[in-house]
Amino acid sequence: MPRSLRDQVIVITGASSGIGRETAIEFGLHGSSIVLAARNPDALNEVAKEIQRLGGTPFVVVTDVAEWDQVNRLAQQAVERFGRIDTWINNAAVMEHATVEQTTLEEAERIIRVNLLGQIAGTKAVLPQFIKQGYGTIINVTSVLGVRSVPLLSIYCATKHGIKGFTESLRMELQRDHPGINVTLVLPASINTPLFAHSRSKLGVMPQPIPPVYEPGAVARAILHAAEHPQRDIFVGSIGPITNVLEALVPSLIDWYMVSSGRFFRKQMSGQPDDGKDNLFHPEAGTGATTGRFGRESMSMSVYTRYLGLHPVRGKILSGVAALGLLAIARRAGR
Repeated sequence: MPRSLRDQVIVITGASSGIGRETAIEFGLHGSSIVLAARNPDALNEVAKEIQRLGGTPFVVVTDVAEWDQVNRLAQQAVERFGRIDTWINNAAVMEHATVEQTTLEEAERIIRVNLLGQIAGTKAVLPQFIKQGYGTIINVTSVLGVRSVPLLSIYCATKHGIKGFTESLRMELQRDHPGINVTLVLPASINTPLFAHSRSKLGVMPQPIPPVYEPGAVARAILHAAEHPQRDIFVGSIGPITNVLEALVPSLIDWYMVSSGRFFRKQMSGQPDDGKDNLFHPEAGTGATTGRFGRESMSMSVYTRYLGLHPVRGKILSGVAALGLLAIARRAGR
């Protein structure tokens, strides 16, 4: 069994803002030792101050997860500082809102290098240490968009699907060869983070999340739960398991609805002109932030995740019942 959170050494990529920042602070509240990794040193130092104030032990390692040597150095410095790693959280991500036609190959490559290869690099960097220890937990943060894609986020969705596939293969290999190493996949719905302000946009306006939207704390609590009580998957928000079932049963119907309703195009476009800023290739200056500008419409917690998602048996029973019900509806519609 994993150590209590107070006794854990945690590595978090993408720790300068959003989900990663909130997760780091939550670990700090529990007195954990937290290795903070991201590209923006000013933001990381700000998070470190907050963690120290709360009673945790921070350690900053400026890291671009798209660079293998930097990720490898991150793992090495974490072990040199604390002697071990208990939980490694692959969380760093960048985003672009554009059609496939508008997206350049350079932009696509960068998103893939950060979002997908960054998680692969993080996993490969920490695996030797986990194998040596005989234990450890890897938590890969993907998205509901790793189950079902939406328009205008093609490369981002591709990376999130890739993370899911990579994690599933990794888990089976470790179950056979190194059963003391746990792997959890966290799949959040839309989250109110600065990711949308940091996204490169070719929509002509600032992008916004598709409802329902949750606060970063909802994801952070799921990650902390997985660090102490590992489980296979955790959906944050009820839209995830519902989408999972619908995608398995009627994927073409979802295509039709997304296109014909226009909702999944319109809902990603705010009324604000694009400010031309993004963090795709370079971090934005400043001390970072945890939340975005969508606080009015975001929910602080997911009832589904709290009462079902963090309890796998309950969640599986409900998902099974929902799947049978949706299958019956689909069969009737097909008659």
